[in-house]
Amino acid sequence: MAAQKRKTVILVGDGMGDRPIAELGGLTPLEFAATPAMDFVAGQGELALLQTVPDGFPPGSDVANLSLLGYRPEDCYSGRAPLEAASMGVALAANDIAFRCNLVTLAFAGDDRVTMVDYSAGHISTSEARELIAALQPLNRPGLMFYPGVSYRHLLVVADGPESLATEPPHDHSGQDVSPIWARLLNSALGETVRRAADILADHPVNRARRERGVNPANAIWLWGQGRAPAMPTLGERYGVSGSLISAVDLLKGIGVYAGLKIVNVEGATGYLDTNYRGKVEAALAALAEGDFVLVHVEAPDEAGHQGSRADKLRAIGDFDAQVVAPVLAGLQAMGVPFCLVVAMDHFTPLEIRTHDRLPVPVAVYDSAGALAASGLGYSEKNALLTGVFYGSGAEFFDRLMK
Repeated sequence: MAAQKRKTVILVGDGMGDRPIAELGGLTPLEFAATPAMDFVAGQGELALLQTVPDGFPPGSDVANLSLLGYRPEDCYSGRAPLEAASMGVALAANDIAFRCNLVTLAFAGDDRVTMVDYSAGHISTSEARELIAALQPLNRPGLMFYPGVSYRHLLVVADGPESLATEPPHDHSGQDVSPIWARLLNSALGETVRRAADILADHPVNRARRERGVNPANAIWLWGQGRAPAMPTLGERYGVSGSLISAVDLLKGIGVYAGLKIVNVEGATGYLDTNYRGKVEAALAALAEGDFVLVHVEAPDEAGHQGSRADKLRAIGDFDAQVVAPVLAGLQAMGVPFCLVVAMDHFTPLEIRTHDRLPVPVAVYDSAGALAASGLGYSEKNALLTGVFYGSGAEFFDRLMK
């Protein structure tokens, strides 16, 4: 009788890592929150540090999640937006430049002072956002096209666009003066489009209603993360892996498309605290019935970090443990087949700075066959450092995981 093929599951709590916080007794949110399932995975398996962001690269979810799937960003990374385009089914021609297009809330003072009030326009709903992107369609022309996405995350594709334009992620500048960056956008080849979009959005009925409800309007677009379509081998070509990816975020889905994974869309998956955790778990376990690999990505801890909300980040970490890690572990154990369960994060999103940090991340690997020595430690940033086990790249880690 042939041996059963091992199932491999990677669970990603986006941005869970943080710094010690005095109000939490000098603990990080990950140390402070109740995380018995993650602690089991780390304690009964290997706990290590993993460098997901290579030198010279920005600590974004694009670079970090490529690393978690074993890719070398040095070889294949061309920008965030092209990955999102793949998720949205937008085919890029060789000369196309895709831009991530956030709906944001900006505050304008005088002629030249601009503040980034909210990089997500109050986590605007997808239905409201689609109305706003629809209102921008008159700006489309040959070689320039807006595409609606999810919540505040959308896409602009420009033929022969300004690939070298110095753009910056809006979530890196929450509550900050962004006047120089806004000026660069307005003075670029896309400046007229950006300016006209702000004029259209300023008094749109959706934004009037949002102001009346006391929530941030989506009064501007913010372009960033641009690039051309990347060239990447699939996981099937590299390792003979067949599997699925589950996320609410177009970026992750796009990485999955290029990796050759089946993208499983879960109804009610929002990328925030109200996401459909149960649906994601059920989809992951169902996917393992036909494949041998699945990655489940949860965005909520990262979003809480960008918002600077300690309460939300603690809740997001606790929910990830109780509503994702615990039931996935139980489901794998009930299958009665060999499995390897990985708990990871892509990067840190410390509450103090409200953006990403390139520090190496804790990664825990539990092998049901007992092939890995138990660390005996809970899952945390400090404990991963204590083990002395270090992977210098995602390619090194993933290659060991697969082989």
